[in-house]
Amino acid sequence: MNFITILVTSIFILNFFMAGAVIFLERRDPSATWAWILVLFLIPLVGFILYLIFGQNLTKKRLFFWEDYKKIGVNQLIEEQTNLLAQNKLPLRTREAEIHRDLIYLSLTSNNALLTQDNEIDIFTDGRDKFNRLFHDIREAKDHIHMQYYIFRDDEMGKKLIDLLTEKAKQGVTVRILYDEMGSRRIRKRSFNKLIKAGGMVEVFFPSKIPFINLRVNFRNHRKLVIIDGKIGYVGGFNVGDEYLGLNKKFGYWRDTHLRIQGNAVHAIQIRFILDWNQASNRHDIYYEEKYFPKTFHSGKIPIQIVTSGPDSEAEHIKNGYIKMITSAKKSILIQTPYFIPDASILDALRIAALSGIDVQIMIPNKPDHMFVYWATMSYIGELLKVGAKVFIYDNGFVHAKMIVVDKNAASVGTANIDVRSFRLNFEVNAFMYDGPTAEKLVEVFEKDMEVSRELTYEQYLQRPIIIRFKESISRLLSPIL
Repeated sequence: MNFITILVTSIFILNFFMAGAVIFLERRDPSATWAWILVLFLIPLVGFILYLIFGQNLTKKRLFFWEDYKKIGVNQLIEEQTNLLAQNKLPLRTREAEIHRDLIYLSLTSNNALLTQDNEIDIFTDGRDKFNRLFHDIREAKDHIHMQYYIFRDDEMGKKLIDLLTEKAKQGVTVRILYDEMGSRRIRKRSFNKLIKAGGMVEVFFPSKIPFINLRVNFRNHRKLVIIDGKIGYVGGFNVGDEYLGLNKKFGYWRDTHLRIQGNAVHAIQIRFILDWNQASNRHDIYYEEKYFPKTFHSGKIPIQIVTSGPDSEAEHIKNGYIKMITSAKKSILIQTPYFIPDASILDALRIAALSGIDVQIMIPNKPDHMFVYWATMSYIGELLKVGAKVFIYDNGFVHAKMIVVDKNAASVGTANIDVRSFRLNFEVNAFMYDGPTAEKLVEVFEKDMEVSRELTYEQYLQRPIIIRFKESISRLLSPIL
């Protein structure tokens, strides 16, 4: 009895000090603080272990450093663009860029997101189309292929891609693959043995230092990037695997959005890859070489900023960009996201927009990818339905697209969902585009998806069973740490 008393007392004291650390040392968002305190005291010992794994804070750690960053002149270009924008003297090639000058300034000054205005974009919404084009570009590669994915499956698609990359490595093309350990936990590095034997290089982001235990598992590199010869860049929602071709029976057809970019925005994508690669690599660091940033003239006319965010940063750059887009809208806001768990700032911005008469439309999947996240999503959806927003449930499989379009004049596509994890815990990357024709193409994509979706009305939402309301309440309570 004395032993049990001592154990219970020790756990209580430990929880007390952990709660104090969460409150006074971590300085988290209040909602996340309360969620962790709830977990610590409701499941004392397990809660402590969960906090050690999922509750770490990276905001004070500098993870990415690349001295050669200065050699490509980016710092100078950022300073010049900042000064010109502040003086209203930077020539902007599109009317849409002029409209969103303040958003451009925000991302430039807070995230060093250089504006490039010579880009051309191809939009992919089908996995087969995206991978057919990617495989074609890989076959045409002459110098290097840089590839980064959150999920890399060891299935038929993954094997075909590794085989093709192995062929290119044998031809003398430099091949680098970076994948996230948590997202790609089902693949082993030995799956890349033939690629490595052919000269390819493979690294893992935040690998486990102890077998089966990873204290950084909560911080996932959710980015999906490909750079080919420094001239072609891919960014968007598709990972590597058969499911992204619609071959998974659970999800069915996989609807995502991915961009193929040509122009100087590719240099920004290249920089992001190099920073991530050098952080993960102890043996294959990338140093400055002109071939990674070729000076080529491109006739594209689309202004783009590549904006990144992660848990190592004090600011939530992509979320701030979303809020700025929402608050600038005058007519319409279209959002596609597989998970909708906004914090108070995003939720208030959307609520105010809807109450102001702006046409707010949100499209979400009809099936859960992660159960708690799905029920939390439905709880927040109800709040927007109440103020007049329109919600569509995608019924043709699983919609995984991360897209926002405002007023048919600006859009963002990338890897960041509308949820707390993407804003605060994941390493993400989005392309912000200021071009009417591009925005209108994405609106057309949304409207085509509406044909295989059903609208969820507020009246229908109110009729959900009590058990569903209970699941929503519990999931919403935990949403700040999902």
